[in-house]
Amino acid sequence: MPPQPPEKPIPTTTTPRSQRPYQIYGVWYYPIPSAQGYKEDGIASWYGDDFHGKPTSSGETYDMYAMTAAHKTLPLGTHVKVTNKSNGESVILRINDRGPFVSARIIDLSYTAAHKLGMLQPGTIPVKVEAVQVAEQTQLAGKTVWKREAVPNFRFGNFSIQLGAFQQVSNAYKLRGLLQQQFEKISIQQPSSQTSERYYRVQVGQYFDLQKAQQDASRLKLNGYPGAFVVAMDETKS
Repeated sequence: MPPQPPEKPIPTTTTPRSQRPYQIYGVWYYPIPSAQGYKEDGIASWYGDDFHGKPTSSGETYDMYAMTAAHKTLPLGTHVKVTNKSNGESVILRINDRGPFVSARIIDLSYTAAHKLGMLQPGTIPVKVEAVQVAEQTQLAGKTVWKREAVPNFRFGNFSIQLGAFQQVSNAYKLRGLLQQQFEKISIQQPSSQTSERYYRVQVGQYFDLQKAQQDASRLKLNGYPGAFVVAMDETKS
């Protein structure tokens, strides 16, 4: 049998570029830090020769004949099991791109994956998507062993909790003033020069463990900040 994975993820002190929030068609997406335990039911679509040979979000070249897929928020490199709920067929795919940016669709499959699932004709199908580990046989000191690839996990890093976003900087400073008695660390993140949106984001706290940040965000939601959520901070920011 393959060796059991470690009980704790390996710590990381940086935020990979693929894990940073991004904006498509005016909507912000926040990649989740861990694929551990991920399961989701929804609608799958597929993309083919219109994108074949073009770069993906991971930097790889899209190959419509490879077993890959696009997902809006799973860590790039995650392997998923996709099951066609209409016929029970399943495939194992690697997430290497972002998308699909169409309402109600949760995953975009390569041409070959779509063919194996029997979805080329209908175009979309109901699916179950589950994060999985994959293992392959390799030779070590003359013996055959199993090498298991870990489920991507960015639990350890640099996190904060966002409590508000304002187009007027005066409103951001007003909220910061209200929070000064409750939090030792409060920051106002300036609008990104890479987008047309001009929001000043008020964030509190500094966490190196996602689980602790999520616990505090849940507490804040029950105490007057229903929109509180955890953000992964860029390692170049203080």
